[in-house]
Amino acid sequence: MSVSYFVFYQGTTEQPAEFVKYYKTEHASFLLDFPGIEDLIIHEEVEWADGQNIVGGSFLLVVEMVFSDIPSLERAISSPARQRAREDFDNFPAWDGKIWHQAMSNFKPTPRRN
Repeated sequence: MSVSYFVFYQGTTEQPAEFVKYYKTEHASFLLDFPGIEDLIIHEEVEWADGQNIVGGSFLLVVEMVFSDIPSLERAISSPARQRAREDFDNFPAWDGKIWHQAMSNFKPTPRRN
């Protein structure tokens, strides 16, 4: 069972393009140094329409780091590489908001055959 560790950036910045650019070009390299990381996916907010009566999210970025299992995730988030990533947050463009962290197991369903 693989595990994804999500980081949700909810809030505002006067320079959203610069915030995202910094994350992709600078901060991502710190995350890729996490021991045991198998994949890093940076989900960026886009304009979209659903047509249903739903409430959309308000996240500027959602970052997904994939690990093979929970012990691998726990080693990564207690590593010196994570501490360096947290210290790099001081270099981000001005930001006002909340950051949410969530670990979740991954399951890929098999499509139905009709």
